[in-house]
Order: sequence, then C-alpha cells, then structure tokens
Amino acid sequence: MKKKLIIVLLMSLLLVACYDVKKPKKPANLIPKDKMVAVLVDMAIMSSAKGVNKKKLEMNGVVPEDYIYERHNIDSTIFSESNAYYAFDIKTYDVIYTKVKDSLTVLRDKYKAIETKEKKEKEKVDSVKRAKIASEKNLKYEQGSPTKKAKPIINGQLNPLKSN
Repeated sequence: MKKKLIIVLLMSLLLVACYDVKKPKKPANLIPKDKMVAVLVDMAIMSSAKGVNKKKLEMNGVVPEDYIYERHNIDSTIFSESNAYYAFDIKTYDVIYTKVKDSLTVLRDKYKAIETKEKKEKEKVDSVKRAKIASEKNLKYEQGSPTKKAKPIINGQLNPLKSN
C-alpha cells in the first residue's frame, strides 16, 4: 500500500514539474512568417526530390539543407530558433502550415497542367510519326507489288502516278 502511494506521489510530482513549459523568447533574428512559409515550401520540395532522385542530388554535390539555408540567407540556428518560436503558438504555426500546404497545392497543379500539355504535344508528334511510318510502309508495299503500279503518298493521300 505504501509503495503504491509513493509511486502515485512521484508520478504526480513528475507531471506537475514537467507542466511548466515556458514560451521561448522571440529571437533577435526571427524569420518573418512569409519567409518562413517559403523556407518550409522549399524544404518540402527538397525532401520530395531527395526521396525520388537522391543519387542525382549527390552526384551534383547538392546538400538539400545547405542549399535552402543559402538560398534564403539564413543558417540552421536561425531556422531552428524561429521554428521553435512559431511552433509554441499552435494557431500561428497552423496558419503558416496552411499557407505552405496551399503553396504546394498551387505548385502541384501548375506542374500537372504543364505535364498534361507536354503529354498532349507528345501524343500529337507520335501520331504524326506513326502516320509517316505507315505511309512509308504502304508506299514500299505498293512499289514491291508486281501487279500494281507504285502510287506515291502526298500529304497523307494516295495520288495516282501519271502515265508515260
């Protein structure tokens, strides 16, 4: 009985002692919210790129975190202090991450539209190539046929040869 009471008291003391979490002080070089959104968007993109083409990044000597810090003129300390400061206030952090999510959605839609356009153009070019190949095969077939005279294909249509 005494052991259980002591354990309960120690657990209660531990919970009460850990409860007093203080808000981090505002860093002197706090990253503005808009810039923080841009940094987090770049980090998400770089993380995806690292997952897909890690070897290409390594071959080109790109270190993702260093690239992002250099691009935004910050260092890891400034980022971690700003991130901790914003993360303490859940509402502010939620607003930041909502903007990050929206930015990533806009970028995804933009690149999907480009991909769709390129796919349609490729299909058009491929269909033209297939048509040319088919017309060349037809011309060769008709030229090789002993019973038929060769008929050239002009603009995708058969045109009869003029008699000599």
